Amino acid sequence: MTPVRIGFIPLIDCAGLVAAVGLGFADAEGLDVALTRETSWATLRDKLAVGAIDAAHLLAPIAVASKVGIGNPKPPFSALMSLSMNGNAISVSRALYGEMAESREFAAPDDLAGKGRAIAKVIAARKAAGAPRLTFAVVHPFSPHNYELRYVLGAAGIDPDEDVDLVVVPPPFVVDHLRGGLIDGFCVGAPWTSIGLQEGLTRVIAVKPQIWRFGPEKVLAVREDFAADREDVALRLIRAVKAGGAWADDPANRQRLAAMMAEPALLDMAADTIAGSLAGRVPLDDGPAETIADYVVFDRDGASFPWRSHALWFYSQMLRWGQVKHSAEAMRAAAGAYRPDLFRRAFAGTDVTLPGANAKVEGALAAPQPAGSTTGRLVLPRDGFFDGRIFDPDDVAGYASAFEVGKALR
Repeated sequence: MTPVRIGFIPLIDCAGLVAAVGLGFADAEGLDVALTRETSWATLRDKLAVGAIDAAHLLAPIAVASKVGIGNPKPPFSALMSLSMNGNAISVSRALYGEMAESREFAAPDDLAGKGRAIAKVIAARKAAGAPRLTFAVVHPFSPHNYELRYVLGAAGIDPDEDVDLVVVPPPFVVDHLRGGLIDGFCVGAPWTSIGLQEGLTRVIAVKPQIWRFGPEKVLAVREDFAADREDVALRLIRAVKAGGAWADDPANRQRLAAMMAEPALLDMAADTIAGSLAGRVPLDDGPAETIADYVVFDRDGASFPWRSHALWFYSQMLRWGQVKHSAEAMRAAAGAYRPDLFRRAFAGTDVTLPGANAKVEGALAAPQPAGSTTGRLVLPRDGFFDGRIFDPDDVAGYASAFEVGKALR
């Protein structure tokens, strides 16, 4: 058996890893996997960088940033596969939600544009009154959460670098920060959204499928030199974790998965809370929790494939918000963070469905659509952005510079 150390953050999108270990998929690949829980993404990143762990449940943009050469990690990371689509939500304090409601800019729970206008009105009123600016927490500067919150604010004409304060708070502590009055809202992954709701502290203003119907989130990452020097181990990891993700996607397995993830060494919280998040039971108003379709997806519909268009979308947001200067070299590096070549190699000669291409246009599908694949069985799901924009990976700079709010190429 080959020992492998994998770090993770207590979130439900580590489900594929938990299932791979708990159900024997890793054993079947000859891997003796030890899962180690970390509290913050920065710690997880640093442990991966120095080799204290072999692989990590990682925010996808951290892998992209490492390849581009921005941020702290010096060794480049490789994203072997995606671990999840969706799973995040933007929540605000009930006090802020009350201020937003007074604006009468929205009525329906799913009116995301209206909620953006309502936040803009609150910001304007506070500025006129000389009141402190709103403070929102994200989990890391290079995170889908940061870019999703900025996307929603920017669509409402709010400059997230000028009109509000953005701070970084690790996922397990966002609710504590809001309870203490240190922040007014946050964007975080499940199940921490549900914790804020259960404690009666928050209201959800947007879940990820409302922002980007089928958007990328976490990846299974290793150091680039690990992928090169120990490719056989990397390929076995991909096979084991994909099997775990496929099992975790099955609704029939949710209760067992929730019980596994509830263990003290993993998420260490009530299984019912985890099961509710896995099922997408998240209330968008004060009524009963709705079941949100595709609230979190691990493997199905091509979710685990490391699409290079996802890496390039994250790069486009780094451009948009001035985190990186655009160059052809940087763009190639960003795309290279995702490793569809290794994913394909892991399943060569099998009947696993693999896409015919490594990238696709994002946000263009209003309905499920068959796509070219090795088996003819791949159907891509709806994937639209809430503002109707479409991301063409062949025009990254044009996309990034087309937003009214942002810093790209100006």
